[in-house]
Amino acid sequence: MLDEMANELENNDVHLDPKRVGRILEAVESGDGQRLEDVLDGLHPADIADFLEQIDESGREAFFSLWSGDAAGDVLSELDEGLREEVIGFLDPARLHAAVRDLDTDDVVDLVEDLEGVQKEAILGALEDVDRFAVEKALTYPEDTAGRLMQRHVVTAPEDWSVGQMIDFLRDNEDLPDQFYHVTLVDPRMAPVGNVTLGRMLSARRSALLRDLTEETFIPIEATETDENVAYAFNQYHLISTPVVDEGGRLVGVITIDDAMIVLSDEHEEDLLRLAGVGEGSMSDNVLDTVRVRLPWLAVNLGTAILASIVISQFADVLASVVALAVLMPIVASMGGNAGTQALTVAVRALATRDLTSSNMMRVVRREVLVGLVNGVAFAIVMGVIGWLWFGSAVIGAVLGVAMIVNLLVAGLAGILIPVVLERLKFDPALASGTFVTTVTDVIGFFAFLGLATYVLL
Repeated sequence: MLDEMANELENNDVHLDPKRVGRILEAVESGDGQRLEDVLDGLHPADIADFLEQIDESGREAFFSLWSGDAAGDVLSELDEGLREEVIGFLDPARLHAAVRDLDTDDVVDLVEDLEGVQKEAILGALEDVDRFAVEKALTYPEDTAGRLMQRHVVTAPEDWSVGQMIDFLRDNEDLPDQFYHVTLVDPRMAPVGNVTLGRMLSARRSALLRDLTEETFIPIEATETDENVAYAFNQYHLISTPVVDEGGRLVGVITIDDAMIVLSDEHEEDLLRLAGVGEGSMSDNVLDTVRVRLPWLAVNLGTAILASIVISQFADVLASVVALAVLMPIVASMGGNAGTQALTVAVRALATRDLTSSNMMRVVRREVLVGLVNGVAFAIVMGVIGWLWFGSAVIGAVLGVAMIVNLLVAGLAGILIPVVLERLKFDPALASGTFVTTVTDVIGFFAFLGLATYVLL
């Protein structure tokens, strides 16, 4: 069993060399806690989390019964959300307290927001009063907002301070964040007025005023702003960190680039999964959870397939008379589906990055229609000749070619317009677009091909 697990992990995307994986598994299976500690020494918490996500529940329980490393809190914050509750159950209260005390408040928020009852209270109870207040305050903000992403510990200074005053303050202050990139300048109302990078501050004279060193790009974010907009701002304006303000404009926290990049990564992953109709499932989900996510969209796909079949049934006579049509019609639908998916993928990504807007909509639509038309003509010529040579009928080749042009043109148009319309109607274009685009290309493809064949051949 040990060799089997080692081989499986070696072939997976775990950032550990195979020999180290083998040593970890050997230590766990032999119950040698000291050996496990030695093997894990110096290993990044994210890599430990990757390892834990690849083994089964009994392996994870055995791992935590042996390992008493100081990085348990960091490992918890790196774990897939679906496994955190399970792993928290393996930790005794004292160890759980020690694990979460060293985490930043934003990591604690991320840890507890999906927990309930005893486990949530256990983590909150492990925090110092000031940290617990910060976490509970963050949890009052809606999910997927800046208030949930931010950390409360911010390095601030009055806007009239000099560089020397700031440096002396930092040297004398023992309660600084483990990592920070800016000093945020605030006015008497505690409203942020500018950011000063540590590099620029340390390269200036002690007598220089901080307000003369502020960055040109300064974009405070409201705590109720969506995390998607936060990630967009970081990516668009190349931010490293930015202050978060309440409805009155007062400083309540800071968001750093690592948190924004996690949101961006999650958004990309979510779009990819939803385009495939699998929602937000993960590798750690059990069978029932996975079925619950996938079954509804398979049911929708079944309904659209029935709709396409109804269209085909309307042309039973011509199919019975000309068997070649039954052989060729999947080609028209398949080409249209692929062309529609290409346009759809471009549109969904452009909507997510806000590159597709009302101002350039018509230009993009025209481009996709022309692309569909050119591709349609190119493949119409190819398939028209193939249909003619294959079945010895120029008419069948011509019908196939014309149907190909119609369907690829419609596919390009549907691939752009359907996700745009869904977004305007407040639906997730990544989740629903694929099914609708496939339905359109199947129905139009079958109808164009068989309808034209009926008109010409019967």
